[in-house]
Amino acid sequence: MYRALTWEAARLGLDLEDETALTRLARSTDINIERVKNGRVTVNGRDVTAELRSDAVELGVSLVSKVAGVRKVLVRKQQTLARGGDIVMAGRDIGTNVLPDADLKIYLDVSVEEQARRRYNELIENGEAADYQAILNGLTRRDNIDSNRSANPLKPAEDAIHIDTDKLKVDGVVAEILTLVGEN
Repeated sequence: MYRALTWEAARLGLDLEDETALTRLARSTDINIERVKNGRVTVNGRDVTAELRSDAVELGVSLVSKVAGVRKVLVRKQQTLARGGDIVMAGRDIGTNVLPDADLKIYLDVSVEEQARRRYNELIENGEAADYQAILNGLTRRDNIDSNRSANPLKPAEDAIHIDTDKLKVDGVVAEILTLVGEN
């Protein structure tokens, strides 16, 4: 949701430091996430799924997500989405703020270097230009903003189960999660 809102703010040319405008945008923007495998994300009816990893979104998402008013609006939307039950949510404050009473909380941990390597490889595989150091710098900046924001900073829930994914491929992470789901 934060990426979708960041995309919309960039599309509209909003100043990502303007907390009032961003909060107003959060209130007025319809963000829909389809509950299907590899679901679509729409903003005001427009499919933006492919745009959520764009450079503009990557650079701006932490600025948008640190705004307390934006967080308040989007947390309510996330909680409404979760009311349907049987849902998997991923995000930097799901277990601590959005769904603190969730049955199972998993904190996927990965070094910033591994994150950068994965993103670099993803871009190269998609035929896009990539600069590992620039990606690493951007991720380090994002993590710093997210960990030090005043509204719901990035931190694992105390009761979350940690999985270090540095040396795991996607299938290995999924297998560990499915084991945990089966135990609950």
